[in-house]
Amino acid sequence: MPAKTMKAALQNEFGGPEVLVYGEVPVPELGAGEVLVRVHAVGINPPDWYLRDGFKSLPPEWQPQGNFPLILGTDLSGVIEAVAPDVTDFSVGDEVYSMVRFPEGVFGESRASAQYVNVPVTHLARKPAGIDHVHAAGAPMSLLTAWQFLVELGHNEPNPLQPHAHEPVPLQGKTVLVNGAAGGVGHFVVQVAKLKGARVLAAASGKHEALLRELGVDEFFDYTKTPPESVVRDVDLVVDCVGGAATGRFLKIIKDGGALFPVYPMGFADAEQAEKRGIAVSAAQVRSSGAQLAELAPLLSEGKIQVVIDSTYPLADAAKAHARAAEGHIQGKIVLTVD
Repeated sequence: MPAKTMKAALQNEFGGPEVLVYGEVPVPELGAGEVLVRVHAVGINPPDWYLRDGFKSLPPEWQPQGNFPLILGTDLSGVIEAVAPDVTDFSVGDEVYSMVRFPEGVFGESRASAQYVNVPVTHLARKPAGIDHVHAAGAPMSLLTAWQFLVELGHNEPNPLQPHAHEPVPLQGKTVLVNGAAGGVGHFVVQVAKLKGARVLAAASGKHEALLRELGVDEFFDYTKTPPESVVRDVDLVVDCVGGAATGRFLKIIKDGGALFPVYPMGFADAEQAEKRGIAVSAAQVRSSGAQLAELAPLLSEGKIQVVIDSTYPLADAAKAHARAAEGHIQGKIVLTVD
């Protein structure tokens, strides 16, 4: 068994990257249906910096109060250190990866940015054998988002983002525009759409063109020079990985009866226009799924889906990793390495 204490990236108040410190906390206690994972790498995602900042974008009554010290992080790759007595599908020594307790742990219960994390087995899958821990940790949330948006939702939980369940659309032979195509979610959306037989158009800044061409995009638009909505027409689906209030500008390039999937749907105000033209506007709340991670593992292992790494930082430098995220224009994923 591990020591009684562990190192972790902690915060004792809400704020910018500077509130993250490297400290020591107790190793979590193992609960029923859980395994204890010795973490080797942690992927950083937008909910991490939203929580670090106190979710300031939410109405005050929805904002977390902060059960400090907080430990951020949902995505991990590591090795099982211990298993609960009722766990039979995993063993000590198994290499695994996971998105831990999301979205139910969004206000601080996931706690992946540490040397040890207890993980429900339903959120766990064996690490893809063909990639290392850094790349495995970069996959879960962003790849599950792409998969649940485009291929299979994988659960029946109510959708907090809209009154109806999200429904993926057939991609074979369709034309798909991906906005924000080089980011954590975007570069997976590109690959999943290609894998499912779509013709993929990508919008990103010019420095990302070479990468996106390597990932298989059929046409690239540098949005700083040629906004795709000014030249593209008659696409079947737009996946807007930026989203927000401006996502409605893409309606004019979508065929009647097509679809717009904003990954961040808050602020969309063109529902009436979309409804008149039969355009489905829909978003999914990504949810932890060990079963889907197990399904995706062979695709990652064989390189059919690649994890692009923007940068890596030691766990002790989590503040620097968050500062990098704040700079924007991320190419793929930022990952923390854990000693």
